[in-house]
Amino acid sequence: MIPQSVVRKITDYIWEIPKGYKDGMQVPARFYAKREMFDVIFKDRSLDQLVNVAHLPGIQKYAIAMPDMHEGYASPIGGVAGIDTETGIIAPGMTGYDINCGVRLIKTPLFYDEIKNHLDALATQIQKDVPSGLGKGRNIKLSNKEMDEILEGGAPLVIKKGYGIEDDIESCENNGFISWADSSCVSSRAKDRGKDQFGTLGSGNHFLELQRVDEVFDEKIATIFGLKKDQVVIMVHCGSRGVGHQVCSDYLREFIPLMENKYKIKVPDREFACVPFRTEYGQRYFKAMAAAANFAFANRQFILHYIRKSWQKIIGGKYEDLKLLYDVAHNIVKKEKYIIDGKEKELIIHRKGATRAFPPGNEEIPAKYRETGQPVLIPGSMGTASYVLVGVETGEQSFFTTCHGAGRTMSRHQAIRTKHGRDVVKDLEEQGIIVKCWSFRGIAEEAPYAYKDIENVVDVVHNAGLSKKVARLRPIAVVKGE
Repeated sequence: MIPQSVVRKITDYIWEIPKGYKDGMQVPARFYAKREMFDVIFKDRSLDQLVNVAHLPGIQKYAIAMPDMHEGYASPIGGVAGIDTETGIIAPGMTGYDINCGVRLIKTPLFYDEIKNHLDALATQIQKDVPSGLGKGRNIKLSNKEMDEILEGGAPLVIKKGYGIEDDIESCENNGFISWADSSCVSSRAKDRGKDQFGTLGSGNHFLELQRVDEVFDEKIATIFGLKKDQVVIMVHCGSRGVGHQVCSDYLREFIPLMENKYKIKVPDREFACVPFRTEYGQRYFKAMAAAANFAFANRQFILHYIRKSWQKIIGGKYEDLKLLYDVAHNIVKKEKYIIDGKEKELIIHRKGATRAFPPGNEEIPAKYRETGQPVLIPGSMGTASYVLVGVETGEQSFFTTCHGAGRTMSRHQAIRTKHGRDVVKDLEEQGIIVKCWSFRGIAEEAPYAYKDIENVVDVVHNAGLSKKVARLRPIAVVKGE
């Protein structure tokens, strides 16, 4: 474990492990936190893993970790690495298993007082219409052709088939579609795993939550985003399901012997199975990752369609009354350009449990948000607040990246041993939060006490200049998987 004595303070919110701490580090390891968060941060191996990231060929500036960091596979969850596309590698473990696990936020036209008497019925209907458990498919089994179309077409394909409206496309990162995806780079096993999981939330930390806007911090930006105090919104947090998991597994298995025998790449941990980005193998993973990301964009779009249907059944109104504010990815690799040592370089930015946060004027932001900066959606743990933030110019220090949530402080097994899920549900209901779940075990795994304080995490990214607070959201009903 890394001793705290080696850590240098850059500011009250930025800390650094020097490049000279270990032989082979190419760059310093930088992390964002308050001093009072150190006790939690130094409990696991997340900083050791961050130092390992700093060894990787082609890495630029820093190996970076967000304040919600915790130990993951190979690199920490909450980790960011910008790697030179010409000289560097690509590593599936630094994207993670749940490719394009992400969040979308849906605005409704109603306020809490207008909906509170219908909340239970609405949550029940959503749970019925949107399967949410580990293996609970929708009784839809995609054909091989349909699966390939979704892997290459993403959310726009689903919308074209009638499961959404045109405005939904503009309100997604990358318009809900990554153009370089190639379904031929995805194994049959990965495709088979996704065929009956389309339109499902999944288990673990995935959720669907009805929330109300609790506080607005920036009235001007909130108005442009279409948010008002006490307005009801709906947050969806899910990813690429078995598709992304299998893509990661397939390429890790393929890359280990390639890394060691063909390319002779030395890494501190074999979990960093990697190959040079410019090779045929690196490009195949890059295209397969994009295909899994497209599945996730399409999956969240399909879920939005059924939320709209549930809303109409219980509340009424028009299908298009529910507007998508934005959809962001957490686990993904993208090519982006940055100034490094005075020269523009193309990098592949690995974001794992981290959120893109582009500033005002960036051409990749939808036109309607270009003046404000990109909306950033930060889900809290179940029963605590979530946040809407916005990208800012000073975010360039972290490759325009911010946190993705609260971040775990205990394992799922430890959380289960701490309290029975039935008691967690009771605690939430005493706070006025309706809970719909298939399994008390799943509730216990994701209990609020298993996570860091979201207020501390968001304060860090706000004060460090990675993103700026716009509004806080409070849960009023939660739909969970197994």
